[in-house]
Amino acid sequence: MSTVSLALRNLLRNRRRSLTTLLAMMVGLVAILLFGGYRSNIMHGMETGFVQHSGHLQVQVRGYFVDGGDNPTAYGIADYGRLVDAIRQDATLAPLLAVVTPTLQLGGIAGNFAAGVSRSVLATGLIPEDRNHMMQWNEHGMVSYAQPLPLAGAADDTVVVGTGVARKLQLCALLDVPDCQQPSPAPNTGGEVLPEDIAALSMLEKGDTPASAANRIEMLAATARGAPNVASLEVVKANNMGVKALDDVYMAMHLSQAQRLIYGAGAPQVTAVIVQLRRSDQLPAARERLQALLASQFGDQPLEVLDFRTLNPMYGQTNQFMDSMFGFIAMLIGIIVLFTIGNTMSTAVVERTTEIGTLRALGLRRSGVRRLFLCEALILGVVGALLGVAAALLVGYGINHSGWKWVPPGYSYAYLVLVRVGQDVPLLTGCVIGMLAVTLLSAWWPARRAAKLVIVDALRHA
Repeated sequence: MSTVSLALRNLLRNRRRSLTTLLAMMVGLVAILLFGGYRSNIMHGMETGFVQHSGHLQVQVRGYFVDGGDNPTAYGIADYGRLVDAIRQDATLAPLLAVVTPTLQLGGIAGNFAAGVSRSVLATGLIPEDRNHMMQWNEHGMVSYAQPLPLAGAADDTVVVGTGVARKLQLCALLDVPDCQQPSPAPNTGGEVLPEDIAALSMLEKGDTPASAANRIEMLAATARGAPNVASLEVVKANNMGVKALDDVYMAMHLSQAQRLIYGAGAPQVTAVIVQLRRSDQLPAARERLQALLASQFGDQPLEVLDFRTLNPMYGQTNQFMDSMFGFIAMLIGIIVLFTIGNTMSTAVVERTTEIGTLRALGLRRSGVRRLFLCEALILGVVGALLGVAAALLVGYGINHSGWKWVPPGYSYAYLVLVRVGQDVPLLTGCVIGMLAVTLLSAWWPARRAAKLVIVDALRHA
């Protein structure tokens, strides 16, 4: 009789104990897979969002990321058009690229002077067509919350703001922002659309003062020479940016408009060149080639390459937190399963001491006894893993189609609760292998003890 057949018969002799052990393994594996799938969904979702907005890599002037966020004029990339063309035409980089686009980030004060309100904003000058193309990146097939910018094909003076900015500037009726205070006339304005000094600056920029409009705002920024500059802008939409802190300051505008605000009639520059790749696993090769390209052709500027993990520290911090939680839960469940199977096998050794002595008397070697008990544990592990994976897939399907939502800390709208169990093959493989390893480890000591029994003592055991 083969070892596998004998091991299976031994397991079926005490069905209740075997089923209890299988149930413990199933519940443990389901718990690990569901939490791992939830973690996987969060991390892939964050990666998708960050890559859609900031790309995989960014070329910046050295020091801008740390010290230059509030001073774009001191960290501008000159002749950025040549850099963009060099990246797009590079024989090594070209097959890896999805989007290469310049961007300019600037701060300023936006005001709806008809309502007598203003607030500070963080504006991003971009090329709308490129940004909307970036929003389509979704390597992992996630539920995407990205909202395309309605700036493509629109006039240069059009902008998109966060809903928090829209509320503060009282752009409620036109933009249909919920729970928003309706505009009221500003005191002591005499019916003027905007103050005379702001109007004068706007006239220098545009040549005339635009007519009053419910969606018309002014933005005040400092030029490269430190002088104030004003642009009259038309808000075409308010987007909920998800994170309240960003939603309260967000503004997106055409790159050309942002450059006029900062550089006026001077040579335009940008604060970063964004590089979005087709796949995330191409990032190391792309970064290495991009650094070599900068060193060989753009050594006159102190440029550096930063990836999306560096640009978005929250990604790494969240990843570390989720990894520690997953490791703790997996360790806790592994210990429970370890002792459950170990107890089952130890009980089997005690109950079958006489049988072990008989088998040894018939010529079965010590290694054969160890192999028999390890085979029983392996069968339990394989069956438990298969049932656990099937149950996890079933429960995961129910969760993904339940419509459950939650609002993460710091966010302003709800996200679906989703788990990636079937889609995350490394998670499935790792958990199954881990479960089998725990099963064999828990059976090793009882099997070793059974193999070391003395034949005479085992035969007279009552």
